[in-house]
Amino acid sequence: MPEPRPSVGRIVHYVSYGTPGGEYPSVCRAAVITEVPEHLTAEPFDGCPNGTDGQWIAGLAVLNPEGFFFNRGCAYSEEQRGGTWHWPERV
Repeated sequence: MPEPRPSVGRIVHYVSYGTPGGEYPSVCRAAVITEVPEHLTAEPFDGCPNGTDGQWIAGLAVLNPEGFFFNRGCAYSEEQRGGTWHWPERV
């Protein structure tokens, strides 16, 4: 079943970068989608409608134990790379 279209207010997971020395590992954090731009802003789909070929960007409010973090233009990634977001696993 395909993932739903991202929309404002949906809960997703943001993957933190972690630190190069490993003091803080890359981990998933809860995030709320704050915006879903109309168009993509990165190559090779710059200017294409958001969602083209499954490429999504969204603005996020990330909920960290240390406080909030706001990120615009955050890319969707099933590989769960640092700095990206993905859908929570379904139970």
